[in-house]
Order: sequence, then C-alpha cells, then structure tokens
Amino acid sequence: MTYAIVETGGKQLRVEPGRFYDVELLHEDEGAGYSIDKVLLISDDDEIKVGQPYVEGATVEGYILRHFRGKKVIVYKMQPKKKTRKKRGHRQEQTRFIVSAININGEAIAAADVGEYINLNGDAADEPAVAAVGTDASE
Repeated sequence: MTYAIVETGGKQLRVEPGRFYDVELLHEDEGAGYSIDKVLLISDDDEIKVGQPYVEGATVEGYILRHFRGKKVIVYKMQPKKKTRKKRGHRQEQTRFIVSAININGEAIAAADVGEYINLNGDAADEPAVAAVGTDASE
C-alpha cells in the first residue's frame, strides 16, 4: 500500500490516492487541481523515503471537491463571583480535497482514477459515499 505524509494547514496527514480529506481552507476554486509539495514521507510497499524535512521532488496531486464550514466549537468564558459570562461560537473554514496521485520527480508512483468526482467543466460532482478521514459521518 502506497501512502504519503504531507503537511498542510499546519497539520500533518497520512494520505492515499483515491481518498478524500478535510483540511484547512485552500484558496482555490472548487474542482480545480491542487498540488501539495510539502511531503514529509513516502511509503511505497516496502520502500520508505523520509525527507529532511521534505522529500525532494515529491508532490501529492489532487482536486478540490468543495469548501465548507466545520462543526461549531463553543467557547465559554466565566469569571466566578463577578456575574460575567461570555458564550461564543466558531466555525472553521475547511476544504474537502481528493488525492489523485503521489509523484516523485514527475513520475507517478501511485495513482487513482478520481474522474467520477470531478466534472470536465471544473465543477465538483457528487461526493464519495465514504466518510472523510477524521470527520464525523453524520454531518
């Protein structure tokens, strides 16, 4: 099984071709291609390449499916004995990103057909039926 560990939005993710992930907001249009060049590690069956800090010439290619807002996080501040209370909510902007290929020096070492999720006119098609890694499927 081929996978890569990439850095995006200040976080590290283990990604595989053909799967989609919810990451911090990427400033591109929906349906547009996107490339991540901050690849920390690539595992290709029994061969592992570790970067220092990044693997030279390695990229992860994919497409942006949609932009959305994450689940609401409630922030509640209270000072005891002062009758001071503040309740605030925050929803983080996120992007659903599907991985199509893992490349080293322009050569794909792992690829998946994601054409059923991306229309030719650049719009995102219906999303995959599986839940994204690290998210709640009941959204």
